[in-house]
Amino acid sequence: MLAFEPISKFMTTHLITVNPEDSLTVVKDIFDQYKFHHIPVVRYKEIVGMISRSDFEHFYGGASNSADDQQLNEIRLKRTVVQDIMTKGLGKVEPDDRINVALEIFCMNYFHALPVVENGELVGILTPYDIMKALLDQKPSAPHLAYE
Repeated sequence: MLAFEPISKFMTTHLITVNPEDSLTVVKDIFDQYKFHHIPVVRYKEIVGMISRSDFEHFYGGASNSADDQQLNEIRLKRTVVQDIMTKGLGKVEPDDRINVALEIFCMNYFHALPVVENGELVGILTPYDIMKALLDQKPSAPHLAYE
């Protein structure tokens, strides 16, 4: 049963991270290039925060047609660093924790991503999407229940 499987089986381990002192232009480039919604913020392999696409877009503002507004936004991105807008109060899980632990944290705290930490180091990230994908990939125990 999925709920009692270890988080390590479902977490994403190929991570793109940023440093707290990186400018938000780095974050913009990552979000523009990839479809994911959360970037872990690390200092020497230790997770110190998370920056979400929503947090970034809130800071960056909506798309504007004005060249002056776009120029001002670009200046703001260059002058603002990740630690200024990252979320610091994170829930964390370990690779050996069970999926039901993560589900409880997601439900109680409305988090959309959980850093997976082992011995103080970031080793992965788990999102509700990872769990939903695992559920969709499950095969039924009775073959006659499978979709045709």
